[in-house]
Amino acid sequence: MNTPSHLNISRGVSYPFGATWSEDRSSLNVAVFSRHGVAVDFCIFDSDDHSIEVGRVRLPGRTGDVFHAEIQGIEPGTPYGFRVHGPWEPEAGHVFDPTKLLVDPYATHIAGRSEFHASLPSLSEEREPLRKDSGAFAPKSLVPSKDVFDWGNDQLLGTPWWDTVVYEMHVKGFSKAKREIPDELRGTYAGLAHEASIEYFKSLGVTALQLMPVHQHLDDGFLLKRGLVNYWGYNTLGFFAPEAGYASTDDPVAEFKSMVKSLHEAGLEVILDVVYNHTCEAGMDGPTVMFRGFDNAAYYKSSEKDLTHYHDVTGCGNTVDMTNPRALQLVIDSLRYWVEEMHVDGFRFDLAVTLGREPTKFKRDAAFFKTIQQDPILSRVKLIAEPWDLGWGGYQVGGFPSHWQELNGKYRDVMRRFWRGDKRVLGEAARRITGSDDLFYHNQRTPLHSVNFLTSHDGFTLRDLVSYNEKHNEANGEGNRDGDSHNTSYNHGVEGETEDEAINTIRRREVRNFLTTMIFSQGVPFITMGDERYRTQGGSNNAYCQDNPISWMDWAKNDASDELREFVERLLKIRRQHPCFRRPNFLSGRPVNGSVPDISWLRTDGTAMKMDDWNLPNYAAFGFLLNGCTLSTDDANWIFVCMNASPSELEFEFPTPTEAPVTWVCEIDTADPKRHETDFQEAVGTKVIRSSVQVWMGH
Repeated sequence: MNTPSHLNISRGVSYPFGATWSEDRSSLNVAVFSRHGVAVDFCIFDSDDHSIEVGRVRLPGRTGDVFHAEIQGIEPGTPYGFRVHGPWEPEAGHVFDPTKLLVDPYATHIAGRSEFHASLPSLSEEREPLRKDSGAFAPKSLVPSKDVFDWGNDQLLGTPWWDTVVYEMHVKGFSKAKREIPDELRGTYAGLAHEASIEYFKSLGVTALQLMPVHQHLDDGFLLKRGLVNYWGYNTLGFFAPEAGYASTDDPVAEFKSMVKSLHEAGLEVILDVVYNHTCEAGMDGPTVMFRGFDNAAYYKSSEKDLTHYHDVTGCGNTVDMTNPRALQLVIDSLRYWVEEMHVDGFRFDLAVTLGREPTKFKRDAAFFKTIQQDPILSRVKLIAEPWDLGWGGYQVGGFPSHWQELNGKYRDVMRRFWRGDKRVLGEAARRITGSDDLFYHNQRTPLHSVNFLTSHDGFTLRDLVSYNEKHNEANGEGNRDGDSHNTSYNHGVEGETEDEAINTIRRREVRNFLTTMIFSQGVPFITMGDERYRTQGGSNNAYCQDNPISWMDWAKNDASDELREFVERLLKIRRQHPCFRRPNFLSGRPVNGSVPDISWLRTDGTAMKMDDWNLPNYAAFGFLLNGCTLSTDDANWIFVCMNASPSELEFEFPTPTEAPVTWVCEIDTADPKRHETDFQEAVGTKVIRSSVQVWMGH
């Protein structure tokens, strides 16, 4: 295929990577990496019909392992891709296949929704070369716009960790059913930036929106056959391109930037859930759409015993090789792009242990972590690790470098067990509530390095956690075999929804127990979208392919959801008002300035907890007293929390921290969500019903 006559081609330069305009916007430089490739074609497609290839340009320049060209005469928005020529030697890790059209790894705009097509793999079902041209069906990169976005005075917000409350959400799912938002904006970046959305976040009291993957992703072939899609998006195709399916316009880049700007104006940070551990190309027999076609041996980790298979610690078919300088460079370049060009405030890293494997063992000082730590841009943003993967030694909670926060899976697990009434969990529950010093009190870390969560996108919602003993993923079409079977849940006697008001009462109370415990624990609270509105997924704990009301936010008005949302608003307001709940350093249990300890652990009779008490098999209650006298910004001298996970009503004695009488005010009672700022107590104690929490302020 000939080069279009209106284009003027020259060698260009080897950096920057991708397709970038010259300073005067007169020419486009194209540069791509391929260490083992021998030639690279830049393929141009019709702007109206992306299935028609209209020309090719053989990149004339090569500098080391980078192919490059300068192109004059090409227009912004032109669809393009690459074909890379090289050896077909699977036994050596090389599977170059010029019949496959490849997405630009540095593309900032990928056209439309990306879907699997039978022409995309390089291998047949018999693992023989397929040699079927994918040009008509492969995703297309678009030549970037020449427009410059006006950010005004926008900058990263830099909300301190002690003031941070993370809200995990799906861009589409949040607003898809929200009636206050115009139809054409629902489920989009613009819908998330709509005043109705922003007002909701502000009134709720969260400070940071953690967006489930917004990188362009590929819908899996096996899902499309079932009439489903990869709704969650953990199947990355483009590390620089915002998902076009979440845009209400044909310019997802500009719309995403406008969203960030609006959220920043409202004081809301934007954190991206990013997937750099694997890509949408799956195993060697998966679609060849990007890395595999450019240089398989450089981008992916192969099995040491068989280079025709990947070393897979992600469970997704492949593992990006962060020990390769070019793979590492691409990820770092991507992160910097999202901070510098898109103004995001931080990242949550999916299966972050994978990123620190050198070559297969996790190392806290791995090149990936050191590169970020020394980077003047990335070292200043929020970094949250999902601290596990599926490989050997893959559970690393507490094992990340000092500049990383971590999702605390041990917090989730023990608090579920505590409120379920499991035995011998009291000691660990107390440790998690106070910031998990056993995990984080090293390497200059603090309680704020613990991101405390009870649920997340992958698992039960809080409502389902107290309503189902078993997962119910039948809608996924996998015979209910998918998803985790170990959920530490409890249905309270009936599986699923019920009209038994006694059961519903305790279920709603249990949800309040969970949220109260988490929000008042030391560390960073993490709320999953809809948990504050008593959202259900019908028992699904793996709704990754459900782009429908199963996964969308339920905005229907009802007493249970409205009551819970108001309750969460009050919890977060109290947390903001009292620095006792958001300390930057670990509590010691020692007297403060010769006074009462900063925290005192108490039995129900008001006496101090003894070592043996923590391990009593049937003891499921305790109280703790926080000393706020040394915190000048706290208007409560004392905070007393009573936690009763037993099946019986218990009476807790009020502590007497000073000789002067203390007046106690009940701020939270999970058994009575409308009870607050009432019951001034100078009496001996307070009754706490089974499975409930009370929080008292003392003056």
